[in-house]
Amino acid sequence: MQEPASPPSPASARSVEGAYVACEDLVRRADKDRYLAALFIPPFERRFVFALAAFNIEIARVREVISDAMPGEVRFQWWRDAIMGTARGDVHSHPVAGALLDCIVQCRLPRKALLDMIDARTFDLYDDPMPSLNALEGYCGETASALFQLSALCLAGGADPHSARCAGHAGVAYALTGLMRALPYHARRGQCYLPLDIMRHHGVDRDDVVNGKASDALAGVLLALRQQAEYHASEARRAIVDIHESVRAAFLPMALVPAYLRALERTASRPFTRLADVAQWRRQLALWQASRR
Repeated sequence: MQEPASPPSPASARSVEGAYVACEDLVRRADKDRYLAALFIPPFERRFVFALAAFNIEIARVREVISDAMPGEVRFQWWRDAIMGTARGDVHSHPVAGALLDCIVQCRLPRKALLDMIDARTFDLYDDPMPSLNALEGYCGETASALFQLSALCLAGGADPHSARCAGHAGVAYALTGLMRALPYHARRGQCYLPLDIMRHHGVDRDDVVNGKASDALAGVLLALRQQAEYHASEARRAIVDIHESVRAAFLPMALVPAYLRALERTASRPFTRLADVAQWRRQLALWQASRR
């Protein structure tokens, strides 16, 4: 007969709680929208959502802290090993890793989904163009959609939240909107997430994008992507009605997509020089209204 697991020592419990606090602080500083949305989640589940969001920040910003692709590949491999329990050294000394590993156990999260998030982020390390809209939506699905679905799992206590369809559409809408907002930033570092098939259809070259060349043709590309984001946002809103109320808070960041899309439309003629932003009070109001609904 297997011996029951002993409870964690007070010291280790404090260490885990400290890791969750560190994740919350990181999300507050680096992803204000997800931080504000998470405040509408009950405190016990909220810490798990913060752990996932902090992990997302860690792997999303690898490109920013490396000089070339190889160190990025090494960092991603460390995260893979940490998730699978094969990393060397004290993984729990890294607060985000420590909180994430506890979250995986507490919420019975599928490790493969986290590994797939890392694999998708490998694209960020290189300057290869995004080949097609289908490939771009796949990238959004493996990153943002996975984050929505994993957060929903945390709110459902590890049970099936029946939210895969909603998460799929929500992630694509949210990520497409975010990538369009980040267009000036990505262009400055030589990256282009705009899909080649749509750019070719409108007569836009990748070099035009990374060189910050605005044009009517580029405005057409961005219009097509905004319409795609609006379609997925609409489908996510239709799908969320079939999800239990206790899980819907995982999708609150979606409430910000319409406002950001309107801001992107206003800046369409100068996509490299005007930031498509929304005042924080408007974002907080949108989240509050969505939480009430």
